[in-house]
Amino acid sequence: MGSIYFDNASTTSVDERVLDEMLPFFTGHFGNANSAHQLGRTAKVAIEDAREKIAKLLGAEPSEIIFTSGGTESDNAIIKGTVSATRKTEVITSPIEHHAVMHPAESLKIQGVKVTYLKPDSSGVIQPEQVEDAISDQTAIVSLMHVNNEIGSINPIKEIAAVCREKKVVFHSDTVQSVGKIPVNVKELGLDSLSISAHKIYGPKGIGVLYVKNGTPWIPWLQGGSQERRRRGGTSNVAGIVALASALEYSINEMDQNRAHYKTLREAAIQGLERELQGRYQINGPDDGGVPHILNLGFLPEGDTGLDGEMLLLNLDIDGICVSNGSACTSGAMEPSHVLKGIGVPDPIANSSIRISFGKHNTVEEVDFFIQKLSKILDRMVKTPI
Repeated sequence: MGSIYFDNASTTSVDERVLDEMLPFFTGHFGNANSAHQLGRTAKVAIEDAREKIAKLLGAEPSEIIFTSGGTESDNAIIKGTVSATRKTEVITSPIEHHAVMHPAESLKIQGVKVTYLKPDSSGVIQPEQVEDAISDQTAIVSLMHVNNEIGSINPIKEIAAVCREKKVVFHSDTVQSVGKIPVNVKELGLDSLSISAHKIYGPKGIGVLYVKNGTPWIPWLQGGSQERRRRGGTSNVAGIVALASALEYSINEMDQNRAHYKTLREAAIQGLERELQGRYQINGPDDGGVPHILNLGFLPEGDTGLDGEMLLLNLDIDGICVSNGSACTSGAMEPSHVLKGIGVPDPIANSSIRISFGKHNTVEEVDFFIQKLSKILDRMVKTPI
């Protein structure tokens, strides 16, 4: 069997239909959307058509859709821009958010901003009551992700949004891992803002959306041009914008069938793990109730140190299996994932954890092959520890 890709939560391949729709904007329709001539007007029309399509798919108004370079820029823009606009001195988030939320929040401390972290439960979920208790008269924004990118837990953001609305506090959700996987409608959920990245839904890298509800206090973060109604300076990525609109449309229209496929793959993986590794592994995060395309596995240590997760990943890679490691390498020293630490996973297990994330092109045969290889690699690593 050739290379097997189980890292779709990191990035996906570009859907061939999406690629076909974006290619003309690299060649015949290459104009700058801010130019007044015919080629520029053609590009401008394509952008506004994409904006309208995305707004309709999300339940938003076209004027509320701002094109960015991706989820990281969108997260930075809304957090910093809301603090600037409200002149308040508190950001509320959680310790298991993506670093694109945590790092900009932390950077605001030099301006005297307090960052309040809400503790998730063992499944990685924040409850609305925690948000209600934490909000103060100095809270500028609450930012909590819809679906956790490492463990797949789902936050009750509709209920959290209702709390924030009652308290008159801006609520933002990073929906990078939920859009196209589970229903996301900004009006139904009551969101003030959300972030999207195209490359998680079979679109290209380098393009995303920041939704900001009309009337939300916010100052643009990236300035220097009239693009996006002066809300985000920079030459418009026309091909990327067209591709994002198409990728979002396909992912939402095909959501049910893809979700059923992910459930089949997840069930096959768990059945295989029980057959080959019963008692030697655990699921980090929700056993049930999370999104089916993300499965985070920790391997139980026989001693106090646990397995070397980096070595496990490299061994899988040698066998042509692409997954993500549950730990990050910082200054040459292995540190457990902040998400796994945040939900109370002990360091020896966190250090040996991997994330499997399924895509629409994966098959049950690939899952079975992965389980066979994983079992052999773990046996070998236990017998010859590093």
